[in-house]
Amino acid sequence: MADQPELPVRSAWFERREVAPGVSWILEPSVHGFLRSNIWHVAGRDRDLVVDTGMGIASLRTSVPDLFERDPIAFLTHGHYDHTGGAHEFPHRAGHVSESEMLSDPEEATLMTAELPPSFAVALAADDPSGVCPAFLVDAVPHAGYDLAAYGIRSAPLTDPLVDGDVIDLGDRALEVVHLPGHTPGSAGLFDQRSGELFTGDVLYDGGLLDELPESCIDDYVASMRRLLSLDASIAYPGHEQPLSRDDLRRLGSAYVRHRSN
Repeated sequence: MADQPELPVRSAWFERREVAPGVSWILEPSVHGFLRSNIWHVAGRDRDLVVDTGMGIASLRTSVPDLFERDPIAFLTHGHYDHTGGAHEFPHRAGHVSESEMLSDPEEATLMTAELPPSFAVALAADDPSGVCPAFLVDAVPHAGYDLAAYGIRSAPLTDPLVDGDVIDLGDRALEVVHLPGHTPGSAGLFDQRSGELFTGDVLYDGGLLDELPESCIDDYVASMRRLLSLDASIAYPGHEQPLSRDDLRRLGSAYVRHRSN
C-alpha cells in the first residue's frame, strides 16, 4: 500500500433512488462508469428480490441493511464481477445454471487499470475527456486505509440454479427467468408479465454492448435480442445506465439486431 495514492473517502458508498412502487435503484457513484453496475431492490409481499449485487467494494449488508430484512433472494444476471461482488453476502443466490462455474470460481477482479487487458485500457482512455486511461476504476474509497490492491471477488455458488421459464415468486410479484445468452452463456433477465417490468442485465442498456468478450457469442446475442424485443415490456431495468422506456428498449434492441445481422 505504500505507493497507493490518497483517494478521498466516500463513507456513503451507495446511492439509492425509488423508481417505481416497490422498486429501488442502488448505485456506486465512485465506481468508474465502465464498471458501475445497477443494483435493483424489488420489495415483494412475502420476500424481497435483489437483482445483481455490485462490485463488493463496500458491504451491502452494512451499508444497506434493509435489503436483508425479508429473506431476500439475490438474482445474478450473469457472472461478471461488477454484478456479483456482493453476492456472497446473500444466503439465497439465484441465476442461470450456465453461470454456475463463473460464480463458484470467479474471474480475477481488479481496481487497478494497469492490470486490465490492453483493449480495456484503450476503451477507458477513449471514454475519458482527457484521452488518458485513469489509474484506478474508482475515484474514492469506502473508508480510510482501504487497500485497492487487495480487492477481489469471493466465491458465491448458486444456491438456486435456474433455467429458462423458472419463476421467482415474491407473493404479489412473479418474475420469469428469461435466458438471454450472448454476452455470457448464462446471461438471463427477469420479466414480470403482469407489470411489464423487465430486468435485462447486460443484454441491453443505453451504451456500448459488449459482445466480443472471450465468453461472448454474437449469433446468440442477436437471437437473445430478438427474443427480448418479443416481450411485451413496458419498462426495462438494465445492468448499467438509466431505466429504459418501451420505446427506448425497442429502439436500442432493434439497432443492435440491424447492426449485428449484417
